[in-house]
Amino acid sequence: MRYANITGWGKCLPPAMLSNDDLSTFLDTSNDWIHSRTGIRERRIAHVNTSELAVVAARHALAAAGLDAGRLDGIILATASPDSLVPSAASAVQQALGAGRAAVFDINAACTGFLYALSVGNALIKAGSMQRILVIGAERLTHYLDWTQRDTAVLFGDGAGAVVLEAGEEPQGVIADKLGCDAEAREILAVPDSGTCRRRFAHVDGLFEVNFEGKEIFKRAVKGMGDAAAMVLEQAGVTGQDIDLLLPHQANIRIIETLAKKMELPEDKVMVNIGRYGNTSAATVPIALCEALEQGRIKPGALLLTAAFGAGLTWGAALIRWGERITPLAQSDAALPPCEQTALELLAPAIEGCRRAHGG
Repeated sequence: MRYANITGWGKCLPPAMLSNDDLSTFLDTSNDWIHSRTGIRERRIAHVNTSELAVVAARHALAAAGLDAGRLDGIILATASPDSLVPSAASAVQQALGAGRAAVFDINAACTGFLYALSVGNALIKAGSMQRILVIGAERLTHYLDWTQRDTAVLFGDGAGAVVLEAGEEPQGVIADKLGCDAEAREILAVPDSGTCRRRFAHVDGLFEVNFEGKEIFKRAVKGMGDAAAMVLEQAGVTGQDIDLLLPHQANIRIIETLAKKMELPEDKVMVNIGRYGNTSAATVPIALCEALEQGRIKPGALLLTAAFGAGLTWGAALIRWGERITPLAQSDAALPPCEQTALELLAPAIEGCRRAHGG
């Protein structure tokens, strides 16, 4: 039987950091208000496009796997904020990496995107269609935020994470997964005036409004992630007590704590990094995975559970059996170009534009 082993991993976080105190300089908010409700203290603001974040994370993942990009059969980029709709951002990643033989595509399942992409990559390898696949979660959602709207402006950050999947005979990688969507309530987390429904020539001035019904999202997120987690545990014939580390989507500390409590997992078995990065959507899970490895929280043979919930309302979970190697085979010196501005300086035109669009 073929398995899709995770052989490489890498992340990319932009250097410009926007703190809660920075947000309080132009929003009616404070560090205490944001942190107590979300667990977030700071987030990163990208000075480059989504594909550039993805490329840096990908180069680190390829180095960790000891794999040349030219040997990749596929690149799957999970993102809700691609550089362009046509062509795909994944094609820009392919071009930058020199992965000429790889089939490439973007996938948009919002915050659940990385798990959707991981599941697809896993299935392609198990079916024998491909041998080596690069799976990336990358977002630059701050490019679309309305910086006059406190409830959403404080939540999101930019970043990317990636893993390399390679065919193998050892029972490692994704051993159970479940994906789904609760579309009945899709409007509670949405950017309604986007895509082909966007009103052209309607003086919208580039403003994207996010519909975000926090209480209902919280309730459905806990249920969606909890149900998905229970399903994959049942698939694999294990219980929550067998889990070595929970890698949840980093959307809100209260959601993470509620999920962990529901699964009866102690704090030392839950990976949390939302305080430093905010919600990076499809990138949260692979970034958390990278940092868990860096911190020595993943041991050889560990059983990992990851779950996510996003706009759509998509949900999913995956159970991962880690292999023997927990250190990179090689290191990459890949990095973003230098950023000469602070996060507030980067955002100044967008903040002013949002104010003008609202007549401020």
